[in-house]
Amino acid sequence: MLLFLSQEAEARPRPGAAAAAAGLGPAPGMAVCGEAVGAGSLPSELVVHIFSFLAGPDRLRASAACSHWRECLFYPALWPRLRLSLRVSPAERPRLDFLMRKCGWFVRELRVQFAADNYLGGGGGGGVCEGAGAAAAAEGETPLCPRWLDLLRTYLELVLCVLSSVRNNRNLQKLSLFGDISILQQHGSISNTYLGKVDPDGKKIKQIQQLFEEILANSRQLKWLSCGFMLQIVTPTSLSSLSNPIANTMEHLSLLDNHIPGNTTLITAVELERFVNLRSLALDFCDFTAEMARVLADSNHVPLHRLSLLVHKISIMHKSLENMPEDENWKALTRNSTNLRVYIMAFDIKSDDMLRILKPSIPLERIHFDSYITCVSGAVVDLISRQYDKFLTHFILMNDVIDMSGFPDLSDNRNEDPLVLLAWRCTRLSLLAVHGYTVWAHNLIAIARLRGSDLKVLEVTEESIDFDQGELADQDVDPVHNLIEQVSLGLGRPWHAVMDIELLSVFTEPTHHFYREMQSFSEGI
Repeated sequence: MLLFLSQEAEARPRPGAAAAAAGLGPAPGMAVCGEAVGAGSLPSELVVHIFSFLAGPDRLRASAACSHWRECLFYPALWPRLRLSLRVSPAERPRLDFLMRKCGWFVRELRVQFAADNYLGGGGGGGVCEGAGAAAAAEGETPLCPRWLDLLRTYLELVLCVLSSVRNNRNLQKLSLFGDISILQQHGSISNTYLGKVDPDGKKIKQIQQLFEEILANSRQLKWLSCGFMLQIVTPTSLSSLSNPIANTMEHLSLLDNHIPGNTTLITAVELERFVNLRSLALDFCDFTAEMARVLADSNHVPLHRLSLLVHKISIMHKSLENMPEDENWKALTRNSTNLRVYIMAFDIKSDDMLRILKPSIPLERIHFDSYITCVSGAVVDLISRQYDKFLTHFILMNDVIDMSGFPDLSDNRNEDPLVLLAWRCTRLSLLAVHGYTVWAHNLIAIARLRGSDLKVLEVTEESIDFDQGELADQDVDPVHNLIEQVSLGLGRPWHAVMDIELLSVFTEPTHHFYREMQSFSEGI
């Protein structure tokens, strides 16, 4: 755009020369012939208007034109939304300090993800670094990894920086925080040990919790509050900081933290009664009780549109399924919320527990199974295809087994493959992704033919596909080529198996995937 303006200036006659030729003096405020009109002389309003057409990176580059343009860069209207993905690294601190100091006081939508690099790479199993583990073990102490200590220390500093910058922001409408450091949360005792070393008196954790409550107390326009796996940022009393007018107008609430000790929940049914305008909600499944379902089903509450529930093995270990909604609770909820759709992610959950959880009246639209130890049974898949045939659109089956010699076969001892029946019964199915379970080639072809072009995403890893002996014995037909050709014909578009699990669109760390999908699911009302 700057080059275009420069070229225009050269092509046109200079204003001073044209005025002199007409026998007129220069107009007020107009540069006379020979005076340079640079970018720095443009009014701030015009510079901000130019910036508004540029993407973030281009805006930053354009601001290098001069000091005046740099001053205009952080005009509030240019930064209504701020979305940050922060590596938990000391190198992020100076940039974050600068950005939050400039934007924290006026930004209307703030979304921050704190991401640890691939679980610190080769940090050692179970949280033990080799050298540190050996030295500590020799002294009879709990082995601690220095890199994990540095990670946690940096994480606390970055969280403090973000929260302190928005504590007095009364324009904040959407606040979304996600802490992608789940490896520290998967072992509660290890997390507490590391926190004890990094924050021995608990001052930083307490400061973080107080800042979070200040943000809630000072908010005047907050409509969306989402906090996932942030390592003790939310407490069971945090929501009490919200004033009644703000709680009454809140539209989305997401509170997820598997680090809460014992059977403590982040929100109670009594607290939920204040959120009468809630349209989407995301919670740990064990926190979503029958009493909560009754609160949401009350006629005083606006219809709920989206409900995202995370069923995690850690929660089931420390909490009970006894208080979960029964089928009559789901029926009452769907009577008040006729457009309600539910998204469930189950992580390492036993099939017996899933059969208890999956009530017939749940309007289940999306379900994602992810496991390292516990595999899903064919009975669960069959139940899903029979109960949710009118709602189900997304079905994800992930099994990250260490032993690659043999994947579980859902069709074992069955006349029909459960995945084929799923594709046949669930006529709205648009996404099917499978890894770590045996998918027979002829069944994959049947799935493609049954759903055709309506199945927008069909992702199966190459290692999950198996062939009948008859297909392999036929010397005239390449079974792999035939599979690709037949599936492509069934879908009406080119298709191929996914060569590497990391190329799967659904392949991310489970809590990260749930949080990302929950955000898009809730925003899609």
